[in-house]
Amino acid sequence: MLDDELAEVTVPQIWAGVDIGKEHHHCVVLDAQGEPLLSRRVLNDATALLELISDVLALSGETLWAVDINRGGAALLIGLLLSHDQPMVYITGLAVHQASTAYRDQGKTDEKDACVIADQARMRKDLGLLRPGDEIAVDLRTLTARRTDLVNDRTRQINRLRAQLLEIFPSARRPSRAPARLRHPAPGAGPAPEGDTSRAAPETPPLRAPCPNTPPQVRPDRVSRGGRSRL
Repeated sequence: MLDDELAEVTVPQIWAGVDIGKEHHHCVVLDAQGEPLLSRRVLNDATALLELISDVLALSGETLWAVDINRGGAALLIGLLLSHDQPMVYITGLAVHQASTAYRDQGKTDEKDACVIADQARMRKDLGLLRPGDEIAVDLRTLTARRTDLVNDRTRQINRLRAQLLEIFPSARRPSRAPARLRHPAPGAGPAPEGDTSRAAPETPPLRAPCPNTPPQVRPDRVSRGGRSRL
């Protein structure tokens, strides 16, 4: 991991832009007038990269290197350049993409991107030099990235379980009805004192059975003309 820092360096004579890839990089070297001096596709291997560094330094000892990635696949090249005390700047991929629209060549190729990187390093003066980061900062950044990965993995597992549960038991995702509220005494009322029936719940009167000797009541509309009741 590296930190960006603005610093004054000797005026470079040539600028080497490197388009970083996973297996291969492409390097383009420009002079002060923006004319290409070297264009090469190199393998992301220590031997090939050391040969590239040697050939670029043979053109001029005052070289400013520029990369569009400062970690991952660029780690080996950055480490070799730092071990050779070579100044290096970092240009974001977004800046390279936006600047590439102003160049004549159409389409997107590794060679064009490397040329844009070198030309932007030649023209811009606000780019920060890449320097080795502090060991504590590097460790904290690594732990933070690891924690982020764990959180993302846990979120993916939860989403997968929810999706599986939705297929097996769809009603589990529906909101459940709240249970009926139990009747509670008013706040501060407390339990009723022994013998105090003022706060007791009213009792329901018991049902009375009809007397067996009581004649049944007959409705007037059910009496027939003969005086007999109609049941």
